[in-house]
Amino acid sequence: MRRRSALARTLFASVALACAISLGGCETDGTGTMIPARAMAPLSDEMVALLAKKDMPKESPILVRIFKEEAELEVWKQDTSGQYALLRTYPICRWSGALGPKVKEGDRQAPEGFYAITPGQMNPNSNWYLSFNIGFPNAYDRANDRTGAFLMVHGDCSSAGCYAMTDEQMGEIYALGREAFLGGQKEFQVQAYPFRMTALNMARHRNNPAMPFWRMIKQGNDIFETTHQEPRVDVCAKHYVFDGETKGHFDPRRPCPAYKMPDEIEAAVSAKQQKDDREYAALVARNTPTAPFNTGVDGGMNQLFLAKLKAEDSKLNSGSPIFALMSNQHVPAMGNNVNPPRLPDADTTTTASVAPAPPPRVASADSGESHSMFRSLTPGNWFGHDDTPPPAPTQTMAQQPKPRPTVDAKAEAAHHTRPTPPAHPQVAERKPAPPQAPAATASATPAAPPAPQAPAAQAPALMAGAAPVVSSSSFNSRWAEVH
Repeated sequence: MRRRSALARTLFASVALACAISLGGCETDGTGTMIPARAMAPLSDEMVALLAKKDMPKESPILVRIFKEEAELEVWKQDTSGQYALLRTYPICRWSGALGPKVKEGDRQAPEGFYAITPGQMNPNSNWYLSFNIGFPNAYDRANDRTGAFLMVHGDCSSAGCYAMTDEQMGEIYALGREAFLGGQKEFQVQAYPFRMTALNMARHRNNPAMPFWRMIKQGNDIFETTHQEPRVDVCAKHYVFDGETKGHFDPRRPCPAYKMPDEIEAAVSAKQQKDDREYAALVARNTPTAPFNTGVDGGMNQLFLAKLKAEDSKLNSGSPIFALMSNQHVPAMGNNVNPPRLPDADTTTTASVAPAPPPRVASADSGESHSMFRSLTPGNWFGHDDTPPPAPTQTMAQQPKPRPTVDAKAEAAHHTRPTPPAHPQVAERKPAPPQAPAATASATPAAPPAPQAPAAQAPALMAGAAPVVSSSSFNSRWAEVH
């Protein structure tokens, strides 16, 4: 019986993985009928021991969470209680674009939202070691006329619209997905966020034009963090709906039918959101500095990998936290194709809001014990997490920057040149109005009107105290503390 079960597992894996579709975008070829050994490599002894310690069967379902700003990918897995628990956190070697969802083909944005991964989206013959297709565009993206295709999570640490891991990391993530499929999971969910959805992060980014979208997907985040269960995802009226129960039908482009969230979930989520609302309001009342939002930036890379690339910098010394980070932690090999974020250039547009302050270190609490290889690396908690997501902010949004022109999908990785953004207009000096003569009688000569003045330049709709700042997404600015 065991031999028959093992044979069935092997045949299932062969069929599921050999049927992987032809991939483009990040992947230009890499298809074939043979399954390479790396795609069927067993889980490491260390991972098997970790699964046993956490009471997680090897074949139990998984769920993936991605956080752009922190450049981290989490794999969650069901334990014997039936709830999801954090298995491991992986530093992301490279992601593309800026914070915010992907909107159109060629914008070089890595997607944000909720996606489902099936066995057919796993590519064992990837040119980037191993990969899986995120599934962009999903029903929400299509309802909102968003375009693009073949966005991946893959190895090789090089990205043009994808989330790139190292080969070592991708081999383990791929194997965890494979084992979950072999255990009967039909699809696993990927939750891609701009940042950890804490009250502090929502306050820092309150002026970003993507905030309405982020408030919407935060509800899915809150459901998962309060229940440790995968939220059911539907789309109606061009909006995400999470755990909605209805007697009608959810149509992505049509008005939503009457629906209701289960009472026990609604109560838990409501309590969390009220707590987040109070924290958010207090942060805004204290005028918490807001982060700049950028267009034309080149994505990000986890600090662990940035530290490795800067290891030869003469200003990096044994007294710096980066040095300690490099010296004490295992850094997966990045390979020969790593492309660190480029320096800002004329293509980059930065809009500031509240005058910046030193970036806060966000303390966090994983749900349960975390066995991330990269957590709590320094006293400042370089890779700490905060499981206290934010509230629905009402802050006025900043003016949306003009979108980048669409480029051909095959040229995603190429450098694109756009006109340099115009300089800030000068405001004419205000001249004082001449004093008016007192109105002695009705027939007195009227006072001369104030001298005309040039109208002030129209500024973006930002918070008081606006001031231009350097892009926080640039490779160079990440090393200000070290230098």
